[in-house]
Amino acid sequence: MNTPTKKILFVLTSHNTKGSTGQPTGWYLSEAAHPWEILHSAGYDVDFVSTQGGKPPVDGLNLNDASNKAFWENPAIQAKLEKTYKPDEIKPSEYAAIHYVGGHGTMWDFADNTTLADVAAKIYEQGGIVSAVCHGPAGLVNVKLSNGTYLVEGKRVGAFTNEEEIAAKLENVVPFMLETALVERGAKFHKSGLWQAHVEVDERLVTGQNPASAKKVGEEVLKLLLEKGRQY
Repeated sequence: MNTPTKKILFVLTSHNTKGSTGQPTGWYLSEAAHPWEILHSAGYDVDFVSTQGGKPPVDGLNLNDASNKAFWENPAIQAKLEKTYKPDEIKPSEYAAIHYVGGHGTMWDFADNTTLADVAAKIYEQGGIVSAVCHGPAGLVNVKLSNGTYLVEGKRVGAFTNEEEIAAKLENVVPFMLETALVERGAKFHKSGLWQAHVEVDERLVTGQNPASAKKVGEEVLKLLLEKGRQY
């Protein structure tokens, strides 16, 4: 196996409150830490971009989880999280994959970020992988390819389900229902029961339903990266 030289880009939300509730939110720690562990162990370098750059707000800070703890206490990771890139600072040609980390904050600032949507489209069209987990697929809602079609159109996709949003009692707080929005874009939405791990892989698009799916998303991204013709 060749030593990886291309990087992977993790996308984080900069939004820190759940609508008008006053409840804090942000990017969900395990949805970054679990895929990072898989990809980092395989030799890939991960960069972080957030919708506003700088230090984005974190949610789900559970350090009893060994993967979360290793990620959060890594000095190199902390240095990157203090100064995440802004979307317009990203050069898509440098990245083999882009991963949209979830967290409820994404519902307010991922879908309408046209710069990040363009970055994802370019990474995909240069042969790279696009992945997202839980609410991270909010970043896929408006990603259009150069032929004018939505990235998710006709593809099997998983994400935080309408049932999970209702169970979380946030269906009237989030600006839209993620499952519904993806279906409206032509996605073939697949799901499992509440909080059950569920990952879909369609071509070079990898999506997971919830935090329990994050590690498997990382594993599936790595499989695609290591396929013949995609060893960096």
